[in-house]
Amino acid sequence: MRTTRLALLSFLVIGAAPQQAVPNAEMPRATPTPAATTDADAAIISRSAWLYKGSDITPDPAWHFGTLKNGVRYAVRKNGVPPGQISVRVRMDVGSLMEADSERGYAHLIEHLTFRGSEYVADGEAKRVWQRMGTTFGSDTNAQTTPTQTVYKLDLPSATEAGIDESLKILSGMVAKPNITPVALNAERPAVLAEQREAPGPQVRLSNAVQATFFAGQPLADRSPIGHIKELEAATADTVRVFHDRWYRPERAVVIVAGDFAPEQIETMIARHFGTWKGVGTAPADPDFGQPDPKQTATKAVVEPSIPALIQFAIVRPWHYNDDTILFNQKRLADFVALAVINRRLETRARTGGSYLQAGVRLDDPSRSANVTSISILPVGTAWAPALRDVRAVIADAQASAPTKLEIERELSEQRVQFKTLVDTYRAEAGSKEADDMVQALDIRETTTAPYVIQKVFADAEKKGFFAPDKILASTKRVFQGTMRALISTPAAEAGIEASLATALKADVKGLAGKRTTQANVTFAKLPKVGPPATIVSNTPIREFDMQEYNLSNGVRVLVYPTTSEDSRVYVRVRFGGGDTALPADRETAAWAADGTLTAGGIGTLKQGDIEALVQGRRIGLDFGIDDDAFVYNALTSPADLTDQLRLIGAAITAPGWDPAPVNRTRVAALAGYAAFESSPTGVLSRDLERLLHDGDPRWGTPSLKAIEATTPAAFRALWEPLLKTGPVEVMVFGDIKADVAIAAVQKTLGAIPPRAAPTDFVPPPVRFPAHNTTPMVLTHNGPENQAAAVIAWPTGGGVAGATESRRLDVLAAIFSDRLFDRLRSQAGASYSPNVSSSWPTGLPSGGRMLAIGQVAPENLPLFFKLSREIAAELVAKPIDDDELKRTIGPMQQSIMRQSTGNQFWMNQLDGAVYDPARIEALKRLYSDISNMTAAELQETAAKYLRPDRDWTLQVVPASAPKK
Repeated sequence: MRTTRLALLSFLVIGAAPQQAVPNAEMPRATPTPAATTDADAAIISRSAWLYKGSDITPDPAWHFGTLKNGVRYAVRKNGVPPGQISVRVRMDVGSLMEADSERGYAHLIEHLTFRGSEYVADGEAKRVWQRMGTTFGSDTNAQTTPTQTVYKLDLPSATEAGIDESLKILSGMVAKPNITPVALNAERPAVLAEQREAPGPQVRLSNAVQATFFAGQPLADRSPIGHIKELEAATADTVRVFHDRWYRPERAVVIVAGDFAPEQIETMIARHFGTWKGVGTAPADPDFGQPDPKQTATKAVVEPSIPALIQFAIVRPWHYNDDTILFNQKRLADFVALAVINRRLETRARTGGSYLQAGVRLDDPSRSANVTSISILPVGTAWAPALRDVRAVIADAQASAPTKLEIERELSEQRVQFKTLVDTYRAEAGSKEADDMVQALDIRETTTAPYVIQKVFADAEKKGFFAPDKILASTKRVFQGTMRALISTPAAEAGIEASLATALKADVKGLAGKRTTQANVTFAKLPKVGPPATIVSNTPIREFDMQEYNLSNGVRVLVYPTTSEDSRVYVRVRFGGGDTALPADRETAAWAADGTLTAGGIGTLKQGDIEALVQGRRIGLDFGIDDDAFVYNALTSPADLTDQLRLIGAAITAPGWDPAPVNRTRVAALAGYAAFESSPTGVLSRDLERLLHDGDPRWGTPSLKAIEATTPAAFRALWEPLLKTGPVEVMVFGDIKADVAIAAVQKTLGAIPPRAAPTDFVPPPVRFPAHNTTPMVLTHNGPENQAAAVIAWPTGGGVAGATESRRLDVLAAIFSDRLFDRLRSQAGASYSPNVSSSWPTGLPSGGRMLAIGQVAPENLPLFFKLSREIAAELVAKPIDDDELKRTIGPMQQSIMRQSTGNQFWMNQLDGAVYDPARIEALKRLYSDISNMTAAELQETAAKYLRPDRDWTLQVVPASAPKK
């Protein structure tokens, strides 16, 4: 079913230089361990489906399960999405909840040490080995530590038998015999401490306070995986090794592989490399995660000046293991429907401009420590008491009487379309997602299975009456029973607030919810009328990509890409107008509020709730955004829903509803969260950097507080009403749809809107870059005194004519980033996540830049600039060596190959192509541009752009000087 797409891939790789081919051919082959390589099956004690023990859920037949004699379990399946890739996950049943008080942070620390080096890989070499196989560090190779597990992740592109075997061997050595030495520990400890330092302080403090309140008396109350500075600084190689040997044992390991390779061969490799692993000492018992203690303090208040007032309360119950049966899942589905009804009522009330901006309830089993119904409330301003009262009133009303069948049906229809979508698109599901789903199932002690099985369980629940009003009422009552815990965060201290909160949680709110609103049925006949369908003026095939380009009689241009690579998925993108370049460059405007507000403002006479009812049970979306050179509506739909999807977008463009309520709500929410920007260096950068990189141009970046305050419904409409009417329309339809069906759908929808003339007398103001500065611009933040950030940027260019040059800059940025990572994090331990990127706007003649950013301690700001300038100078002065070039280009080649198996890759590459054919020509050169790149060309490009007389620098420092 992927023949068309594979033909496209073969077209893309034409012209690649042989010496720059994907470097798997040069990959070192695995050296078998002393275990017998021809009798690996002897290490497998069982091939039973251990995941489904105690469950009556139908197993997914694609998964192959097994258990080795030493206790290692595995799950392997064949998956060809994307072609040639395998995804490996090694899950260790080890997390921060396994730590003693003196070991807090050890589980996460071992994750770091494991990636540095192990039995089969020298210190710091694992990253390079996998880069030579085509992986990108940080996305294809990564790891994660949670309270209950540590997961090592590898997505191996263009996987060969040798590459898979070598990778499994490396992973087996990582978990069994990591390089836990004083040298490695002392080298990696600063990076772990930097990761902790760079976390956003207010959010971390609030999260920790919630954990401490909700799980008081349980280990989870103080077991953040990042750990404590005191214990991390005191850690020695011996103490960390003791923790590793205690918990890293074969019986706590699961190897998961999903990919385009024979499962039987992978089973053999797993047995060969993991089968000889032996645990050290006696296996420990699983720790006791405790149970909620009703005697603990029920309410807590914290003060966080940079965070808007926030109430979080929960009803906690003991967590108990349940066999993952059909009955268990059907009861849980009923619970979810009950909460969905409440969430819709809460959202409906918030839209009317009530006492809270947002509120929601959810059901979860966090870290197997409790079964929790949690409620979050964001009040309007600091008036938290009315917001808490109103939310509790809605919940009390739901507990008092059953929902209507119409309310239940609305939520069930959403569930049906979700399950149907999963079934329809199952063949296009990536192996990485299936591997991650297996990890999640193991962590929550449940199963995973094929979507059609889940759909059947849901349908059976409907048939048996699990969603009848009385059953939903019973679920509602049940999920709000338990021990109450609550935390309130306010920007300023309030005397007696904890007692006030406790009183408010006990106040009688019966009868205060008001009358339940009923959403009327809505059909597409309620949308504004459209004219007659357009005719096709011209039809031009783009043979290289099996696409069709159409010009319609109303001026709309269409690009259609019919492909079966993603079953039942159709991507729609409608571009029009001028994007950022069409906005005023001499003043701030209400443009910032468009994302979400335009669609929430309704269409014609239909409000937001009407539109949601209109698309109920359909796969139809409406996502608005602003690009540099166009306004954009994006949607993911189905072949059956395509026509109505296009009609909805056409109506949104031509007949917006201008409901003032969403504008007011968006403004209040933005004002409430604005102070958070000041709380950390990253907050300041997210607010100011983009505008500064455009030399203060108000068309880019976060608006000022004054501009947000000035955004009214009238100002919003005055800006956007003419903008929506300007500029020609480009429609892209990519996916599982025939070309004639797709163009017919466009003809009678967007083809039926009135012709739109392109502006003739408007020349956008030029895009500027800030002037070179010899000393960095200084901004301040109000966060921790040990946090700072540094930025250095060089201007580059823009426009499709420079596509080849932009790709050289992408390669330079990847090399620059890798070197900066090694020197600033791996060597100096000064920053956890330094990054270098290149931006080259295709739709603008200028505005590109090479950008390096690093979070560091204030005393390391000079080091960041020194290292960055040194690397830039090196790239100019000395050609990149062959190995480094291949380790950079190989992952980029593989990334292109993988991404090109999905429709969004082609859509993103061809934005604006129907009005600018040069973009099609540029796409034809994409793979060869990357593959044929030489060290001399990169050096020449570096010399052109990485000039010390053109760079611009910025640093964000604490508002108060560090204490001596």
